[in-house]
Amino acid sequence: MRASRFAAAAAGTLLAALLGSPSVADVISDWSTAVVPPPPELKEVTVEPATTALLFLDIMKAGCTARPRCVAAVPSMKRLHDEARAHNMVVWYSLVGADGKAKPDDIMDPAIKPRDGEWYRQSGTDKFLGSTLEPTLKQAGIKTVIICGNSFQGATVGTAQEAAQRGYKVIVPVDCSAGEDEYHEQYAAFHLAKGSWVGVTSNVTLTRSTMMKY
Repeated sequence: MRASRFAAAAAGTLLAALLGSPSVADVISDWSTAVVPPPPELKEVTVEPATTALLFLDIMKAGCTARPRCVAAVPSMKRLHDEARAHNMVVWYSLVGADGKAKPDDIMDPAIKPRDGEWYRQSGTDKFLGSTLEPTLKQAGIKTVIICGNSFQGATVGTAQEAAQRGYKVIVPVDCSAGEDEYHEQYAAFHLAKGSWVGVTSNVTLTRSTMMKY
């Protein structure tokens, strides 16, 4: 009996010590001890043009020019744009701007400018909300979406998650979305590949624009 009381007291003391220790209290306390996981695997992709749409999200001059990583991603975006046009694929754009009056000419590069009926002014990270995106995809019989966005951790992640949960297969070329820095992009890529729930991660494929064929 005495031994059991001693064991209980010791356990209580240990629990109190653990609860009071900042090293196990929360993520901020343990921030410096975090170990970066290995990068997610990139996979080669074969695109079926008839059932695949290319989404360009928030790739505006004002936002993209302020982020060197977005500027660096423009050639990859143009590569995907040109392939999509060559294969008569559905292309859809979300346009954003501080005044709420964004227009096609405000796209980062004229070479990827949307055509009439391909764009919608939509702020926020989930581009399905209150836009023409889902009706456009359904009308065209789309099963897969390729997503390029600015930012990677915002529009790309938000729309990729929603697309996966709505039953679409999602392709995310990591060289055509941009964040403010490498960390934001690492977070976004890891979240889509391994960090979200299985309904998302099992339907998202990470790749590069150079690893895609049609």
